[in-house]
Amino acid sequence: MSTQPVPNGRPRPRHRMIDRMSTILELAARSQHGVTLTEFARELEAPLSSIQGLVNGLVATGYLDERERRYTLGPAPFLLLRLAGRPTVTSVTHEDLEALHHETGMTAVLAIVVGSDLYYVDYASSDPRYAYLAEGFVPRSLIRTSTGWVLLAGMERRDLWAQINALPPTEADLVDRFLKHLTDIQRDGLVVAPGVSTEADGVSVAVVEDGKTVAAVGIMGSHAEVAERKDELVDVLTRRRRMWETRASATE
Repeated sequence: MSTQPVPNGRPRPRHRMIDRMSTILELAARSQHGVTLTEFARELEAPLSSIQGLVNGLVATGYLDERERRYTLGPAPFLLLRLAGRPTVTSVTHEDLEALHHETGMTAVLAIVVGSDLYYVDYASSDPRYAYLAEGFVPRSLIRTSTGWVLLAGMERRDLWAQINALPPTEADLVDRFLKHLTDIQRDGLVVAPGVSTEADGVSVAVVEDGKTVAAVGIMGSHAEVAERKDELVDVLTRRRRMWETRASATE
């Protein structure tokens, strides 16, 4: 799919039961009024009898709650976060994104990777499109966003090659462009106006905690505005990143 050699990254082996449990929990988390067994079975394209056992086990261990035969997310996932002692990202706050938005007048986003997708988990913007993406937890392409390039570059090699090899052949040109910049991104933790999205462009930096890239912060805008202001945006994000690194070090 790419003109550059890509190592044979093998995806981590999947397990059907784990995949089903993951889908059940995500459906329950997204639902405001609960999900029925029939709806779980239909989404998973699985017999009701096989789903019943998984759902019962998740209720028994606190991952799901049942009320009037509808299932919602239980307390166990929240307990795990509390037991871990921190949320997914601790060094970047919503106030930081608001400050970036105020300073630049542009959209600021906090992005993480889940599976093979990118999600904006927080944002500061006057653009309703980013509110929709972040508040709806809409999955985005890793290879077609500047924050996605940062997150890909921060992955373990095995996971990076697996992500790249799983992309369709139509993304071959973007893979080539990404690989040409990979060493620089890994060194600098910075992506500047890659021009990989038809909708917008951005400048993004890695958020590193405990020596690992856990998220990316991006400043987004039109291709023309990002191209004109990219040096300024790099300076802004570089200053902010130093503050986040200091904050992360203080909590380690």
